[in-house]
Amino acid sequence: MIYRRYGKRIFDLILAFVGLIALSLPMIAIAVWILARSGPPALFRQTRIGRNAEPFECYKFRTMDTCTGLRTMVTINHDPRITPQGRIMRQYKLDELPQLINIIKGDMSFVGPRPDVSGYADQLEGEDRLILELRPGITGPATLAYRDEETVLAKVSDFEKYNDEVIYPHKVQLNRAYYADVSLWLDLRLLVRTLLTR
Repeated sequence: MIYRRYGKRIFDLILAFVGLIALSLPMIAIAVWILARSGPPALFRQTRIGRNAEPFECYKFRTMDTCTGLRTMVTINHDPRITPQGRIMRQYKLDELPQLINIIKGDMSFVGPRPDVSGYADQLEGEDRLILELRPGITGPATLAYRDEETVLAKVSDFEKYNDEVIYPHKVQLNRAYYADVSLWLDLRLLVRTLLTR
């Protein structure tokens, strides 16, 4: 498919460059805010699984402090590691803005499966691995479907098990459907839905 092979990348580059120029001052202000309230670093870097199961360094504004005793990679609502300003950034998805750099570098796309830590996407089998042909996205159908994921996980007793056995398999299904139907029109619709959803 022409759009999936070439058009999607061109679309991402144009939009990412425009976004980075337009949002450079707000991003600087957010970084200063983090440094003033929580100290360094302002930027959080984490290894995620990308296209073709290749690891890459994903950028986000730091929203959490290190909390001794909590080692899980799954975040729930009212997580004690989340800073006060981090809670605001996560609510409005401002912590994702540095991923514009990931898009320009070619690690990510605006729309696609969310980039997972090791142990999820890289463990997919069979036809589920088709979604690894896509660059991970800032948003996508699974991201929108589970925009309140932290609240949902906070309501179950074993949130890691629920994530692994219920939420993640459903995300894979949604991402498989996106892989089959990806188009410029679909990406635009998902981007608009993301902007209209808090």
